Amino acid sequence: MTADRFHLGWFGAFVPHGWNQPFEGTEASHREWLDGTFHVDLARALDRACFDVLLLEDSSMVSDTYGGTSEATLARGVWAPKGDPLALAPLLTEATEHLGISVTASTSFYPPYVLARAFSTLDHLSGGRAGWNVVTSSEDRAAQNFGLDGLPQHDERYERAEEFIDLVDRLWSSWEPDALVMDRETGVYVDHEKVHPVHFEGRYHRSRGPLNTLPAPQGRPLVSQAGGSPKGRDLAARTADLVMALPKGVPAMKAYRDDIRARAEAFGRDPDDVKVMFIVSPVLGATEAEAAERFERRRQAVRDDPTGQLIGWSGSMEIDFSRFDLDEPLPADARTNGHQSTLETFRTWAGDRTLRQAVEAYRTEAVELVGTPDSVADQMGAIAEEVGGDGFMLWSQPPTRQYVTEVCDGLVPALQRRGLVRTGFSSTQLRDNLLEF
Repeated sequence: MTADRFHLGWFGAFVPHGWNQPFEGTEASHREWLDGTFHVDLARALDRACFDVLLLEDSSMVSDTYGGTSEATLARGVWAPKGDPLALAPLLTEATEHLGISVTASTSFYPPYVLARAFSTLDHLSGGRAGWNVVTSSEDRAAQNFGLDGLPQHDERYERAEEFIDLVDRLWSSWEPDALVMDRETGVYVDHEKVHPVHFEGRYHRSRGPLNTLPAPQGRPLVSQAGGSPKGRDLAARTADLVMALPKGVPAMKAYRDDIRARAEAFGRDPDDVKVMFIVSPVLGATEAEAAERFERRRQAVRDDPTGQLIGWSGSMEIDFSRFDLDEPLPADARTNGHQSTLETFRTWAGDRTLRQAVEAYRTEAVELVGTPDSVADQMGAIAEEVGGDGFMLWSQPPTRQYVTEVCDGLVPALQRRGLVRTGFSSTQLRDNLLEF
């Protein structure tokens, strides 16, 4: 028995590529991330390899949580520098034919009307390949860049987000599909009776509407979300078309997908309309020995510098991990108003291990995949068969052209030979492609 076909996505960011890696490129290439050249090359490779979507994360701050200073963050380029992915997106869609581009934008900082208009416009520019990756943001430092003292509490952020998405959906629907008439005899461009104010009055948001753009090609640009906490899972199951997930291990992956599908059904949705894709970062080699050696080098890098991961987490959780003893367990009283699911996942993973041991063993992926393209393809097929999953979201930090090539010219053909992923597209629109199987 073989797995059904599954989808492929890429999780990236508008950040520098691997500037200090063995195959980093020429010195001149380091300007290419800011002018979009590197990311255009990435998008073209993914398009050629029949990926469904490139999802671009984002944040709006320079973190100074770790050690009470931005020194470590900036030295490693963890949270900055970073470009605005919404500005990058049109370059990527212009350079590709089928690849969807999902851009992160925060419900805590964007006005709903501005967001609805921007993503509707991007959907037009791309011919129906735009997606909005919903986040509520998790950092007070980001909030302070928008004139706020800090973010609301975790659960309230999700309540605001639900209302925000409801309003955006109403704005996207404020024009009937056939409102554009272009009647040359009467001189009427748009039928005003088919454009409607929304008169939205919520607890957190208000808007008269209607939107002042034509209906988006997809009607509703694809909505993606990464929900880990109970509130986050509810938001994803209620509103998202694509859910990006990071449970640890195959049993947890299956349990997560089953839970999202059950929640979606409880909200009156068809569970098959909610695609769950798991984050992975395959380690590939021409031989099993080469892949194992690469994997061991990656583990050794963490052993040599266990603080690297903690610097990133300090920013997302706003917990100063520098104050904890690496040779003691994570203190039980460590709490966050930020990424709660990340903290709880790590706490469960760590158990009684010291912080150093736990960080060395931890992986920012749902399941470890190590081997040749053929053996990793077999592993992915077996996992999809057991989980019943909808696909995988590949991730590399920092990204390099070498790794992109290994995936697109090595792993993907191996998956295609097994009939596990698509070899072409039946539609030019992102949602249609995601719902095809």
